[in-house]
Amino acid sequence: MITVFGSINMDLIATTPRLPKPGETVAGTGFSTAAGGKGANQALAARRAGSTVRMVGAVGRDEFADPALALLDEAGNDLSTVRRVDGPTGIAVILVGGGGENMITVVPGANGAVGEQEAKAAVAAMQPGDFLMLQLEVPAASVERALADAKARGVTTVLNIAPLTAEAARLGRMADIVIANETEFERLASRDGLNAAEREQTLMRLHKETGQTLIVTLGADGVIAARDSTLYRTLGLAIEPVDTVGAGDTFCGYLAAALDQGIAFEQALRRAAVAGSLACLKAGAQPSIPTVDEVERRV
Repeated sequence: MITVFGSINMDLIATTPRLPKPGETVAGTGFSTAAGGKGANQALAARRAGSTVRMVGAVGRDEFADPALALLDEAGNDLSTVRRVDGPTGIAVILVGGGGENMITVVPGANGAVGEQEAKAAVAAMQPGDFLMLQLEVPAASVERALADAKARGVTTVLNIAPLTAEAARLGRMADIVIANETEFERLASRDGLNAAEREQTLMRLHKETGQTLIVTLGADGVIAARDSTLYRTLGLAIEPVDTVGAGDTFCGYLAAALDQGIAFEQALRRAAVAGSLACLKAGAQPSIPTVDEVERRV
């Protein structure tokens, strides 16, 4: 069983041949909306990967609330602990360039109302051995409360330290499994400009110090991870990306689901990396998340 404690957004997506420089206006080529939010994305990915998933979060009382939950509901996620609050649903304004690279601004909206009491209640409903997945698009105090309560209850915590906030490094030390990209990992390690060899050395050093499972996603270069004193490396698929929005969340959700289902760690990493690659082949965060059958055909 996986509980996801995190954000729920609507994504407002504009495509353009290239991303603008500061102060520059460029012509767009398309616009669309799609359900998003790192928490919701990861919950949908874990559900499409075959796990039972409960979503804990909040939406507003506006026109974006129902569309933001539609794909989660359709997939069979448990939404009984998603609260509706006064004010707007969270949004993300996303620019996608010609090569699939992106720029994102997130406005928290209702996600800012996800409080410590909800964190306590979410963990209190879990059983030892369950998985709690978190990100940093809801208040840091709520994430901290959930992590602390989960540790006391014997729940396994999976923290994606994104977006990169001032609290990311501190909260990262509290989780059982930490997932970061290259930049986020450097914040966690308090080191900048690591080359590949230095990154692996630093990863193993941190793992030895903390005992945590540490995972670093490297885009086209795959994934490295440290677990049980072993360094793991795996690659995704060789692809031409259409849109990289949501690829990291897809990786996180598929990894948690694989571990929840008892799949061995090395195979879980490969499965998640393949899922993340496939998510780059379609536009939109949630619409691009592959089904488990699509992933299994490519693993």
